[in-house]
Amino acid sequence: MDPRVEDHADVIVDHSVEIEADDEVMISAPPAAEDLVVALRERIGERGANAITLGGSSRSQRAFMLAMNPEDYDEPSDALQALVEEIDVAISIRAARNTHETGDVPPEKNAAYSKVMKPIGDAVMEKRWVGTQYPAPGNAQDAEMSTEAYADFVYDAVNKDWEAQREFQAQMVDIVDDASEIRIVSGDTTDVTMSVDGMITKNDDAENNLPGGEVFTAPVPDSVEGEVFFDMPLMAQGREVEDVRLVFEEGEVVEFEAEKNEAVLASVLDTDEGASRLGELGIGMNRDIDRFTYNMLFDEKMGDTVHMALGRAYEDNVPEDRERNDSAVHMDMIVDMSDDSRIEADGEVVQRDGTFVFEDGFDE
Repeated sequence: MDPRVEDHADVIVDHSVEIEADDEVMISAPPAAEDLVVALRERIGERGANAITLGGSSRSQRAFMLAMNPEDYDEPSDALQALVEEIDVAISIRAARNTHETGDVPPEKNAAYSKVMKPIGDAVMEKRWVGTQYPAPGNAQDAEMSTEAYADFVYDAVNKDWEAQREFQAQMVDIVDDASEIRIVSGDTTDVTMSVDGMITKNDDAENNLPGGEVFTAPVPDSVEGEVFFDMPLMAQGREVEDVRLVFEEGEVVEFEAEKNEAVLASVLDTDEGASRLGELGIGMNRDIDRFTYNMLFDEKMGDTVHMALGRAYEDNVPEDRERNDSAVHMDMIVDMSDDSRIEADGEVVQRDGTFVFEDGFDE
């Protein structure tokens, strides 16, 4: 076994979810990630914890969604709900043989399936959880890399000094947490402002996402104003969506377009009331993610980017006495901030062309 797989497993059990004796651990992983599952179960056993592994694939998910009648489902499986209720830890591993496997499932069925499964996602987030990536051939193909080169990329981003990364990102956490308003400007296509007053800024050091490498918060739902052009593509419902443009008024999307697969975007926006509002603003800070790979787990952490998510806001970002945008969807989209761009906090520039105010070269 590649020793980097062993290191990956160590990061998960020692840092991300901190497995303890008697923990009940649920591992969700497709067949392509078997090596990582083996390494994880070995470590879980060494710690005196228990593990159950759920298999499955995008092929089987596609078959189910094509066959299902959404009107027959108003909640997830009782058995799955009972399982999630009993676990302490959830580990979700991505590893695709074909990332477009669900590309011919109608958008409305994808949206319906998201609604049905939302209670499971909500319940998992109450546990200790992490989502991560195994370097599988389908993901390598999306990134236009050999499987070997893609493995190097994944492990460089995953197996790193997360304490040092946390300290680096903490400087941006302090800035955003102290701010009332954030403005994002990129070229002449993006100029959007949002209130973050009273919201909680989180430092993603690979506890829930592995790799980590972002600072993120939740906008006040009705505060978002302006226009955003997301110049990096994304994968949604097994389809590539390109050149998304959104216009916000009083927090809500009032205009939208996409150069490719606009129907998918329309379906997402129509999922529920919260889907047309922003639930997250994230700032990418992982310098080991230095290229776009069509994998949002990595792409949203890329240095010199920001991302915004339509839909659900994370509970950790919103105090109990504040309104939290809720939705069955959470769809991240990315803006390149490496050129002719800036982030402002209460009118003060805190990042210019990808360089933060606390980094060398900011004033050049």
